[in-house]
Amino acid sequence: MPADAHPPAPSSLRQRRRAVATQEIVKAAELHITEHGSAALSLRAVARSLGMSVQALYHYFPDRNALVTVLIAKAYEDLATAVQTAADTTPSDPSVPRFVIAAEGYRQWAVSHPERFQLLYGTPLRSYAAPVGGPTTRAMQQMSAIFQRVLFGDFTAEQLAAADTPALSPPFRAHLEQLSPDGLAALPPRATALLLSGWGHMHGLVVLEVFGHTAFLGGHQAEIFHLAMRDLLTDIHRRIPAGHASGPG
Repeated sequence: MPADAHPPAPSSLRQRRRAVATQEIVKAAELHITEHGSAALSLRAVARSLGMSVQALYHYFPDRNALVTVLIAKAYEDLATAVQTAADTTPSDPSVPRFVIAAEGYRQWAVSHPERFQLLYGTPLRSYAAPVGGPTTRAMQQMSAIFQRVLFGDFTAEQLAAADTPALSPPFRAHLEQLSPDGLAALPPRATALLLSGWGHMHGLVVLEVFGHTAFLGGHQAEIFHLAMRDLLTDIHRRIPAGHASGPG
């Protein structure tokens, strides 16, 4: 360690207690959403479940929006962790591509945590707007980065730039090129269009299931999702010209 480098100072007892209390509030809020839905979330209800006054809760979260932002960011992070864990797991069938496994991790988290998934992708909460460039945006970018890797990680930038897609209008191409370099702008515009289209297909099937619109399939919903994701991957990869890709992804 350099002579002028110092380890971070340990947190104080007050800081540690605040961190513990904040975690308890977030867990109580998640439980409230699970039991009553995100629309019913209020600081008063969360405080009541913890046996504290709403005035005391204000010391940790100044308003409902601050708590919602933390809940959304945490849900995104938990979903991203589930997707990454799935993608890193060695499949029992080695022929299953990582993208398909990652997509199935996305679906499994959503159907296991439907209320938290609806907090992310359901009806927007009244009077709530996520802070621009805040933790919810960064968490979303983390999710996007995972799917970029499992979908396009075996292809070069040149291959992705030459993907076979319908011609993009100049305004749309310019918009894609101006996105944050930490997000979709890391991809050529044609690859971005493929990623967004593929994500819409994958996410749409999950939304239909979480909201009960594919219940008529019974226990076969996982199978139809698996087949759809394999077909989706095949379609996307056939649009990318052959080159020095190392594998099917």
